[in-house]
Amino acid sequence: VPFLLHPITCNEPFFNTLKKKHITQYQLINQYHVSAGQLSRMRSNTHISTHTIDMLCNILDCQIDEILCFYKSN
Repeated sequence: VPFLLHPITCNEPFFNTLKKKHITQYQLINQYHVSAGQLSRMRSNTHISTHTIDMLCNILDCQIDEILCFYKSN
């Protein structure tokens, strides 16, 4: 079972990286077969798996900090 990120995550780096790489969410779904559900979770800052993080880093040819930030919960 992949590790899920539960504490506070932010997706702003993900959308900045998409823009920088000139890749749309439509392209992620139709060319790279990323599920709409995974993108929905990214948009809403909800739980994402390490598998999803790995997949997005490979597609976008980037590091983890270019798609999300993580804050330890209190």
